[in-house]
Formats: sequence, structure tokens, C-alpha cells
Amino acid sequence: MAEKYFTVSGMSCGHCAVSVTEEVVAVSGVTEVDVDVRAGLVTVRGETVDDTAVRAAIVEAGYEVAEVVRQVAA
Repeated sequence: MAEKYFTVSGMSCGHCAVSVTEEVVAVSGVTEVDVDVRAGLVTVRGETVDDTAVRAAIVEAGYEVAEVVRQVAA
């Protein structure tokens, strides 16, 4: 399972976390999403995680992706 970390700007509350989670979990191949609002970090897990699709989902939720922090393949 792949695990990727995205830094996201503009999140400030629980509603932000819910919005991002709802959009990203709908991306094909994504099985789990964790959002840390305080750290501005979104962790995405799945068999195949398409960076471009995840970035688009985060933007669709109304936030900006600064970068992919790191990728871990398990």
C-alpha cells in the first residue's frame, strides 16, 4: 500500500478536514485519508495513489497543495 503526504494551506477547522477528506477519499485508488489541520498535512493511503488526482481533489475542496512531502510504499 502506498502512503503519500501532502502539505496543504488554508485549512483552519474541522469543517476544512471534512471537506478535504470527502473529496480525496472519492479519488480512485484511495482507501484512507487523514487530515491534520494544525500541521497542514494530508496523509493519503491506497494501492495506487495518483498525485495529480489527489491535488485536484484538494483544490476542488477549496485549498492549495504546497507539495508532496514524502511517499512511502509499504
